[in-house]
Amino acid sequence: MFTGIIQAIGRIQTLQKRCAAVRMTVDSGALDLSDVKLGDSIAVSGACLTVTEFAPGRFAVDVSPETLACTALGELGSGSPVNLEKALRLSDRLGGHLVSGHVDGVGTVVAREPRAEFVFFRVRPPPALTRYIATKGSICVDGVSLTVNAAAGDEFELLIIPHTLTETTLNALHVGSTVNLEVDLIARYLEQLALKFAAPTPGLTHDILREAGFGSN
Repeated sequence: MFTGIIQAIGRIQTLQKRCAAVRMTVDSGALDLSDVKLGDSIAVSGACLTVTEFAPGRFAVDVSPETLACTALGELGSGSPVNLEKALRLSDRLGGHLVSGHVDGVGTVVAREPRAEFVFFRVRPPPALTRYIATKGSICVDGVSLTVNAAAGDEFELLIIPHTLTETTLNALHVGSTVNLEVDLIARYLEQLALKFAAPTPGLTHDILREAGFGSN
């Protein structure tokens, strides 16, 4: 699990094809790797990946074909910046919101406008995700925990503060950029619970007909 609070901006060093998968080596930037060991999870621009190799200042992860198909990681190249966050510890503060690192889909930036010291973005998610995105709700964009400023139709809006622009890769986004999206876990579980425990619509029975005045008692 993660919080969506980015700990460092890293950069892709190398991408090595391995059949349908990719071995990705990442320059970890200011991310502290002193407590990282093989098998640990690090969110790379919102995608939870397993550390398969590391050395001072860098780590490697294997990106599966499924992850490449479901995220925007396949569009990255050598030198691309990425948001980094190590997995949440039970003693950590939950500064953002609960994030699994399992990307739900890829969205597209359709508008970017300066608003004083802030930057306004409008993002179009995949149609299947729109029902999970609510005004003032939480969403994870390229690993960053954000509040939805407004959600309407097939798009949602964000207003990004200067600190977030400085400490993440979001400032590099432009119209046409693709972003990894993870919707709020609570929204997904509520939907599943509602579907599972919703009362079934009663069928037409003799008792219902008698109560409505039809037939004999």
